[in-house]
Amino acid sequence: MKNLPVRMARWSAAHPWRGIVGWLVFVVLCLGIGISVGTNAATTEDFRIGEAGRGEEIAAEGGLQQRPVEHVLITAKPGSGSFDIGAADAAAADVAARMHKLPEVRSVADPVHNAKNTAVRVTVTLKGPELEGKKHVDPLLAQTAAVQKANPGLRIEETGSPSISKGVDGLRSDDLSRTEVIALPVTLITLLLVFSSIAMALVPLLLALSSIVAAVGLSMVASHAFPDAGVGTNVILLIGLAVGVDYTLFYLKREREERARAGGRLSPQAVVELAAATSGRAVVLSGLAVAVSSATLYLADDVIFSSIATGAIVVTLVAVVSSLTVLPALLAKMGMRAERRAERRAARGLAPKKQRTHRNGPGRLTAAVLRPVAKRPAATLTVTVLALLALAAPVLGLKLTDMGRETHSRSIVAMQVYDRLNAAFPDLKSMHQVVVRADADRSAEVTTALRELAADVKDDPRLSGTSTLTTSPDKRISMLQLQVPHYVSSDEAQSSLKDIRHTYVPETVGRIKGAETAVTGDVARYTDYPTHQEQKLPLIIAALLLVTFGMTVWAFRSVVLGLVGIALNLLSAAASLGILVMVFQHTWAEGLVDFTSTGSIGSRVPLFLFVILFGLSMDYQVFVISRIREAALRGVPTRKAVIEGIGSSAGVVTSAAVVMVTVFASFAALHLIEMKQIGFSLAVAVLLDAFVIRMLVLPSLMLLLGEANWWPSKGVRRARATAEPAARPLEPVR
Repeated sequence: MKNLPVRMARWSAAHPWRGIVGWLVFVVLCLGIGISVGTNAATTEDFRIGEAGRGEEIAAEGGLQQRPVEHVLITAKPGSGSFDIGAADAAAADVAARMHKLPEVRSVADPVHNAKNTAVRVTVTLKGPELEGKKHVDPLLAQTAAVQKANPGLRIEETGSPSISKGVDGLRSDDLSRTEVIALPVTLITLLLVFSSIAMALVPLLLALSSIVAAVGLSMVASHAFPDAGVGTNVILLIGLAVGVDYTLFYLKREREERARAGGRLSPQAVVELAAATSGRAVVLSGLAVAVSSATLYLADDVIFSSIATGAIVVTLVAVVSSLTVLPALLAKMGMRAERRAERRAARGLAPKKQRTHRNGPGRLTAAVLRPVAKRPAATLTVTVLALLALAAPVLGLKLTDMGRETHSRSIVAMQVYDRLNAAFPDLKSMHQVVVRADADRSAEVTTALRELAADVKDDPRLSGTSTLTTSPDKRISMLQLQVPHYVSSDEAQSSLKDIRHTYVPETVGRIKGAETAVTGDVARYTDYPTHQEQKLPLIIAALLLVTFGMTVWAFRSVVLGLVGIALNLLSAAASLGILVMVFQHTWAEGLVDFTSTGSIGSRVPLFLFVILFGLSMDYQVFVISRIREAALRGVPTRKAVIEGIGSSAGVVTSAAVVMVTVFASFAALHLIEMKQIGFSLAVAVLLDAFVIRMLVLPSLMLLLGEANWWPSKGVRRARATAEPAARPLEPVR
């Protein structure tokens, strides 16, 4: 009763108003400081990975980096008949003149007709870095709309990286608003069913939301150390609502158990202290497990995963702090209020209000599930593990790709124009960029070699035959751009990249001594990112296994339970990933889940799934095994302690799982395919972890292991040795 969670709970319960006001001040300060320092957004340089990233760095050194580019497409108006070339040329001239006048525009290219003379394109390059184009594209869209209004007989529309990025951001924002509309009411309803009290149901939700607000502010500060890639807030919402409600739920359920056990003999403050002595420790351990597991994402050496890790760590730790500070204050205040109401009823001569009976044991469904587990643990373990391995089998066919531009939802207007632009000008679909860095006095030699390369690939059917050669002002950097009339994911684009890197470049510019070469561009970016993730995946999984093992051993002083935790987490993650592959790499579930299959899984999804699942599964593991260990330390035999611990924790684990699944499943309804895959996989993972792993596999395995569960710790054996003499009947005195 002297550990930190108890001391914090004791102070908050004794000074409830200070605790509540202190928490509100903390939340406001976090948000205020965050707003004052602002968010440090990731730059183009932060996203560079692999050979493609190295090529971009070399190109940027010579001022040849990719720029934000928009295309204005002019075609015949649908249903209008033939294409009026004269009117189209006049409209293109108007577009060019208007764009030239905009301060956001760097350059405007001459209008280009397509091969069939059915479309005209005006290419506009914006000022500034590629990533910032979306911030300055609105004036361009406004001018395009004005030209369209002046030429009602034509269809004049705009697309490009800036307008597509702007559309994606808008769609993501709308989707997140929709998930909140779904997740919050369902979470509240679940909590109402658990507590049968509006006040008690609102507490977890309000604490989770306030933790999210504080975490958003702190993440802005943290972004100055770990730049925000634009996904930090999404992660904070996703993880914050789940763990925030979970930690509060664990605490609340234990407080109700202690209150029911005390039967009115203890003050509200004392009840809160008892809850803190057990669930408070479990919450701290769970929060640390999620935070440390999330920190392994920093090993990915990727700004997106660093941003995800930062958001997850910050919101988890804030949720832990809220459950240890303001929650005890709220519970004590609510308990004192209930006591005053009871005193007023007694003073008026009214009978005490009937309290709802609190059930400590397992419910009917839990008891029904545990009966076969207790009778035949070996059979239950064998059947369940084989079923999970069968679900995991599709992982062997896992195909990772970068979910690039072509996978975005066509509900975005700019994506609809993107499709029409690529149909009219196929050579714009993608491109290769061969970048060379050499001494300035070798510029002529480099230029000759690049022209030789362009001649070698001119008749390659996988390329358009169109090439552009540029050289930096200081003659040190040269770049050859080759247009590819295929999408980056196509076999033609992929095979052409392989040949350029391994055949054409080595046979031309690769022969120049002292020259540094790299192949970048759309196709290279698409290829190098998943390769980078695949290379980092074993390292991160190894770190996760070590973290899971270390946290479990530290929490329960048991090497055996540490190994059990590793095995169960791997089994759960593999099965979840297998189901994800079954659903998203094929087309049979497209109508059911509302997506268009790319035949692959987003390269970020497995890493995100493993890390977040390993962290969240520790919530359940710590809570469930803590209950089992409590019983064992009271001298209860391990077999009985396992059944008792699983049964007593089943209700809160089920409730917490329902909340998490609701939150994650709401993300599965998003339009962005990678976010949909993440939400779906996490929802499936939590379902498997809570209802299969913790209800079937864990108890079966612990029943079979028996006393070996606690090796090498002697605490349980000492507790049992102490309990046995006390339980032995006294011999009669003679």
